[in-house]
Amino acid sequence: MNIVLGITGGIAAYKAPDLVRRLKERGGDVQIVMTASAAEFVTDTALQAVSGRPVRSNLWDKEAERAMSHIELARWADVILIAPATAEVMARIVSGGAPDLLTTICLATEAPIAVAPAMNHVMWSNPATQANRKVLEERGIHILGPGVGSQACGETGAGRMLEPDTIAAAVFDLGVGKGEGLLTGKKVVITAGPTREPIDPVRYITNRSSGKMGYAMARAAAAQGADVILISGPVSLPEPPGIEVRKVVTAADMFDATHECIGDADIFVAAAAVADYRPADMKKQKIKKNEESMSIDLVRCPDILASVAALDVGPFTVGFAAETEKVDDYARSKLEKKALDMIIANRVGDDCGFDSDDNSVNVLWADGEQRFAEASKTELAHDLIELVARRFYAARGTDTQPRLTVIANTD
Repeated sequence: MNIVLGITGGIAAYKAPDLVRRLKERGGDVQIVMTASAAEFVTDTALQAVSGRPVRSNLWDKEAERAMSHIELARWADVILIAPATAEVMARIVSGGAPDLLTTICLATEAPIAVAPAMNHVMWSNPATQANRKVLEERGIHILGPGVGSQACGETGAGRMLEPDTIAAAVFDLGVGKGEGLLTGKKVVITAGPTREPIDPVRYITNRSSGKMGYAMARAAAAQGADVILISGPVSLPEPPGIEVRKVVTAADMFDATHECIGDADIFVAAAAVADYRPADMKKQKIKKNEESMSIDLVRCPDILASVAALDVGPFTVGFAAETEKVDDYARSKLEKKALDMIIANRVGDDCGFDSDDNSVNVLWADGEQRFAEASKTELAHDLIELVARRFYAARGTDTQPRLTVIANTD
């Protein structure tokens, strides 16, 4: 894929070299175009080193224009990505202004355009910025993020640029779309992310799942030709293009949504980290801090794994074991206890698994196993979907109308 990466003047520009690396790992040929203000945050030297191409920045550079004019560059691109995208560049694109090379290319291209906003949370929530966001979306420009979290100014809120691996995965979805492969013609239902079990109107019980693994598996299944429904808990990830997304909050919501979709599904991938317990009684009003201690009664949440496994048509089942210790031992025990066909084991903790863009796993089945070294969750998901499909065909001895369930509890 030919990618024009536009870098504008935000502090998140320091992530640009990593973003270039992530795009190139997926086979992208990256041509960087910088605005003048971007050069205040990241150097041409660093960007040329990682991209392997001279950086373009000057619309009036006669030498560069002889090699590849701005029109030729606009035609060359399969995707235009602007990351970080400041409020200023969003406003320029909305107005149709073209005072620099990057915005000129945006006007001259017929390729998909994606912007990854990055700015202070007050700037992002400003009515002018939100109006510009709406116009861009109405014109078919893809808005990737922003994420929510701490910002360079020391404040917290919506406005962080999404992480490079998340942006790279979304960009390749724009250019590739649904492919033909092992799952062509199959319906795949995937759950992802955490659930939130409310304690009172302002508090809830949840976990550290980011949803990245489940979203990556949804994209991988679509790339193998599947029609995918993604049932997502609360996450800060862009919706994968071409995939139906159903958003839920609680374990009960996810249970209901799963059973609404599962009837004619060929494959079920339960990659969500569903809460095991919920408060027995959600308080109608905020609990006040009156006592030195308090307790909350918990009851079991609905078991989506058990309910799917109990369906009349017995599916090929694959579990995820997210463990902090004795990973293979606990995974093997779960494989046997739950009578699964396969289990994918990964270690989670402060230094791995949760929140990370990378992961490593060990896949176990009755008479074998396969280890996958640490890689981006996007790359790993493609390998896992392929392995699951091939193990299914090996177990069933057929390549027609498979019934496959993948059960996961991971990040």
